[in-house]
Amino acid sequence: MDKREQIYEGKAKIVYATEDPDYCIVRYKDDATAFNGLKKGTIAGKGAVNNRVTNHLMHLLESRGIPTHYVRELDDRETLVKRVRIIPLEVIVRNLAAGSMAKRLGLEEGLELKKPVLEFSYKNDELGDPMVNEDHILALAFATEKELEIIKAYALRIDEILTAYLAEAGIRLVDFKLEFGKTAGGTLVLADEISPDTCRFWDADTNEKLDKDRFRRDLGQVEGAYREILRRLLDV
Repeated sequence: MDKREQIYEGKAKIVYATEDPDYCIVRYKDDATAFNGLKKGTIAGKGAVNNRVTNHLMHLLESRGIPTHYVRELDDRETLVKRVRIIPLEVIVRNLAAGSMAKRLGLEEGLELKKPVLEFSYKNDELGDPMVNEDHILALAFATEKELEIIKAYALRIDEILTAYLAEAGIRLVDFKLEFGKTAGGTLVLADEISPDTCRFWDADTNEKLDKDRFRRDLGQVEGAYREILRRLLDV
């Protein structure tokens, strides 16, 4: 499909319309941000890595019964997806204590949790994506009760699938962020991306960070960490 006018530009991606109103094209950028945009930079090759890793994992999830917006990869940086109305929630799944959860609760980073933890944030950059609970979500009509139950079930199933799959590549899935949307026909699907930008990936043997935390925390070797994820998952 032909790429037409730009309809959205975010911190990591640009979305373009196509001649078919039910589909759009996503282009991944090398721009990097952290702390709600307070820290900005560039990670060379990040867009290509995130595009290919996301598509690989979306395809895996589709094969395991999780509906996604993924249609097909167009090139290293662009992918055709179903056009969706994004539900204004970030769904965070945590398997180990890290990042904001560790800081908020005074936990040692890397602490194994007794069960996966689901958290929700309201997607609003100006407010810093504040945490919300299920009552907020229902009271403010961000999602219906049925949609919320589906989202929770999908999120936990995605965690099961990805945790097992990534373990085979020597990667620990510490935590990750998901977004969901509804197609024109009303189907709830996984959208956005699954990549080193949106997941905490640790080496299973050394706990070396292989994700955006290397940028957030000025750890160096950021590009190498992203390429290592691509190498382990797609052998390229």
